[in-house]
This record gives sequence, structure tokens and C-alpha cells, in this order.
Amino acid sequence: MQVDNPKINRELNIFEALIPLIFLVALLSYNVIVFGDDALSGSNQFVLLLGAAVAGIVGYFNKVPYKKMIAEVAKNFQSTAGAILILLMVGSLAGSWLISGIIPSMIYYGIKILNPTIFLPATVVICAIISVATGSSWTTSATVGIALIGVGKALNIPVGMVAGAVISGAYFGDKLSPLSDTTNLAAAMAGADLFDHIRYMLLTTIPSVTVTLIVFIILSLNQDTTGSTDTADMLASISGSINISPWLFLVPGVVIFMIVQKTKPLIALLVGSLLGSLFAIIFQPEIVAQVAGADSLSISSAYKGVIKAMTTDVAIVTENSDLNDLFTSSGMAGMLNTIWLILCAMVFGGIMEAIGALSRISAALLSLARTVFGLFASTVVSCLALNLTASDQYLSIVVSGKMFNKAFSDRGLAPENLSRTLEDSGTVTSVLIPWNTCGAYQSGVLGVGVGEYFVYAVFNYVSPFVTLLYAAFHIKIKMLVNKE
Repeated sequence: MQVDNPKINRELNIFEALIPLIFLVALLSYNVIVFGDDALSGSNQFVLLLGAAVAGIVGYFNKVPYKKMIAEVAKNFQSTAGAILILLMVGSLAGSWLISGIIPSMIYYGIKILNPTIFLPATVVICAIISVATGSSWTTSATVGIALIGVGKALNIPVGMVAGAVISGAYFGDKLSPLSDTTNLAAAMAGADLFDHIRYMLLTTIPSVTVTLIVFIILSLNQDTTGSTDTADMLASISGSINISPWLFLVPGVVIFMIVQKTKPLIALLVGSLLGSLFAIIFQPEIVAQVAGADSLSISSAYKGVIKAMTTDVAIVTENSDLNDLFTSSGMAGMLNTIWLILCAMVFGGIMEAIGALSRISAALLSLARTVFGLFASTVVSCLALNLTASDQYLSIVVSGKMFNKAFSDRGLAPENLSRTLEDSGTVTSVLIPWNTCGAYQSGVLGVGVGEYFVYAVFNYVSPFVTLLYAAFHIKIKMLVNKE
């Protein structure tokens, strides 16, 4: 009698399961060397597809049906639909908050709190505010960060110390801001809700930044500062080009209230975008008309201006050239590279899942990580290793996220545990590695070598230790189900 559904594939051994992953990491490492900062513009995505092709070849020789591989990829695409929509809405929010003056107002009031006697902790706070507002550590460092380096030099504070404070604050926001691509990417890779992920990250991020501020307060009090922190020109440029008002903070206040009330992220972000557009028309009519390419504000130019800001490139020009790079947004279009990366990662992850490679690797990891702490430690080590070898924080998050997703689920751990660990180890440590894209970028922009700021980037190396401390003592470890 013929068997209708014979078992035509066997379980992969660990070497076979690792072949696509080893190929991927090796090629990604070389790709980053060749393309540098431009690797995320498309070449990394194609390398992920090549990795998927290698996984497909392994599956072919193990008699895994092509249809099964494609079906698993489709299933992965479906699982990321919500994350992709959130990314698009985040781009929309960034554009509307820029032309409404919300982001410039955050930057304006952030700069005003600068005080020479506590310059270093104030630098951390300023960069944290700006990076939360913009969602970008790179933009923060390249604009206000450069200015603060200049101020630090004028005060005779060691440049490595100032750079460490800038980077600590900048990566605080890069890690926590809903506008940040790494924040959205980590949540997507782990299958966690964006705002649940952010709330859960606060548990480790607040202690980490508290330790950071204490260290910089001590360092600042022991510095003999001279000179002055003249930021009057920068503040005048902002207020001269944009209508700064505390009333603008009503919009982020509404969004925060909705998040606290556990409103669905898409709804909260949509409301934030629409309110930002409304406030742009009310508070910045000249800017909206300028974005629309019109001489004055009308119904059609208002519509065109806010839609353009939410969807494509937009910029506010000031008299200060350092600020002009900060007051830019790419809207929804600016999120397409991250979405592209997610989709290609889902192809790789889907085929690895279909051929049984991920389950085999997960089983091996679980056998090595016999405790919850062991699993968290393995994830941290994986992120650090990928930052060292693949030289890119995005790849550290993507590859580790796909590799450990099932392992965390098998342990009964909620996805927020994985997404938080990816950020606590993958996002923040990338800047500590000279040949990583983040380390190379920050060093080049700030004009300070990684070796000079390494020891002072307190937030960036404290974060992994805090997440491991929580895991070791089982502090705030969220489970999928209650276990005896």
C-alpha cells in the first residue's frame, strides 16, 4: 500500500543547520568592509537573500519541498505586517512633528538647560532629549553632538569625556524612541508589540542611565571648567526660523497618554501624525506653505504641505548650518530601507525555519543554556559577536532575533525579553567597536577615536550588564504563561 505523505526529510545536524548562518555572517562582514555606511542601502538586504538561497540549497539536498519554504516565508511576511505599518506611521509622525515645530521645540528647550557647572550630565540629558525626539543617535551626534564637543573643548574638558556623554545620551534615545528604526526592528524581530517593548525596556534603561548620570555628575564636579557655553546663536537660529511654543507639547502629551492607556500603537501614531499636521497649520503656516512650494497658506497648499512632510523628504532651513541637518525628515519614505531589511530577513528566517535549521540551532542553544540566565547570556554574546564580525547593529538585531526567537518561546518567555535584550546588547554596543559602522561613524563625526571615548560611553557598556543582572536574579522577567 502506498503512503500518501511519506517523511522525505530528516532532521539536520548542527553543522548543516549552521552552514547558511556561517555563510551569511562571513559575507555580511565582507560586505560592510566593501560598502561601509552604505551597506544598509541595499547590499546587506541582497546578502540576506543570498543567505536564504544557501539555506534553500541545504533544504533541497534534504528534500524539503520548495512550496514549504515559500509558505514559511509568506507566514513570516504576515507576522511582520503590523510592524511594517507601524514603521510607515512612525515616518509619518516624524515628518509632521518636524514641520509643526514639536521636534525643534524639544531641541530648543533641551539646549536651554545646558549649565557649565554640570556640563557633562547636562550633555547626556540634552542628547537624550534630542535623540528621543528624532529617533536617531547618528543625527544627534552629527548636529548637537558636534556643537557640544566644541563647547567641551572651550571649557577644557577632555574630548573623550564629552564624546562619551554625547554617545550615552544619543543611544538612550536611539534605544527608547518609537521613532528609532532599531527600536522598531528589535520589536519586529522578537514579535513584540512596539510600546510593550518600549515599556519593558524602561526597566533596564532607567537604572543604566541613572548610573551613567551619577558617573558624569562625579566627573563634572571634578572638572575645572573655564570659558562659557554660548548657545545664544543656536537658540536664536531656532526661534528665528520656527515658532517655538510649549503648547506644541500637547501633541506628544496626547500620544503618551494614549500609550499609557494601552491604545493600539497604529492608532496612537496615526492620531499623533494628524495632530502634528493640525498644529503645523496653526503654529507654522509659513513653513507648511514653503514645504508645499506655495507663496501663502491655502487649503490646497496646507494639504500638500502636511502630506509631503509625512511621506517624503522635508527640511527646515535655519541660519545655523549645524542645525539644518537636524531639522530634516524623510517621512514614510525614510523607513523603506528598514522595511526592506525586515522583509529580506524574513525570507532568510522563513527558509531557515522551513528546513529545520532554526529549530536545530535553538535546540543546541537550549541544551547549552540550561537556565534562563544562560539563554539571556547567549543572546548578549551573540549580539556582541555579530557586532564584532558583521560590523553592523542592524544585522546584530536581525540575525540574533531570528536565531533566538524560538528558544525564548520554548522557555515560555514573552517576546519582550528577547527584544529588550537585543537592544541592551546589540544596539548600544555597536558604537564601542571601531570597525563597526556605528563606531566608525561616531568617531568620524565627533572627531574622537573610539579608544578615547570607550571608557566614558558609560550607558553603552552598562546596559548589557544590567540586562544580565536582571536575568541572573530573575527580576521582571515576563513569562508567556504563569509557571509554578
